[in-house]
Amino acid sequence: MEIEKEKVIAALSQISDLKHSYQIVVSGIGRESTAKSMMQLPPHDVCILMGFAAVVGKERELPSHLGMGKPIEITNASLYGYEGGLFENGKPIEVNSKTNLPSLHSLTSDKFVRTTDLAVQTVVNMEDYTFMYLKKPQDLIVRIISDFLPHEIEIDFFEEVAPISFLLAIEAVEVLF
Repeated sequence: MEIEKEKVIAALSQISDLKHSYQIVVSGIGRESTAKSMMQLPPHDVCILMGFAAVVGKERELPSHLGMGKPIEITNASLYGYEGGLFENGKPIEVNSKTNLPSLHSLTSDKFVRTTDLAVQTVVNMEDYTFMYLKKPQDLIVRIISDFLPHEIEIDFFEEVAPISFLLAIEAVEVLF
């Protein structure tokens, strides 16, 4: 999403002595868009999928490191089918953590996932599994918590994420390599 690109650019501009150079590619939303973007990436050493993520659970009941705007790393991803059943090709993909950020499990789905019976502290996203499946070993996923599922009240997503900064996420990436 364009807002995620803007958040990354703003975070990068706050660090005066960047160790690395960055090129931002907007993949769009969804598995197909992510796959097309991955196939057309410019040459790079490391690719990081960075963006917002919804987490299952109530913010007030989750640990403080899983609060609104906090960065996390996705180290396990699975694919859920249209009716909430695991696709045969949705075998969970696990990777070792590359950051000092909290690690969470992500479920990718092409349709709305009923979150009432998903494990608390699970990320629900549409792109993570595809990225995990296509990535190189050094690549990683960093997500910034944007909302909590199931929503207790109706939210305006863009209003909710407006004050969120990606600075902590960029700082975590800067110390990696």
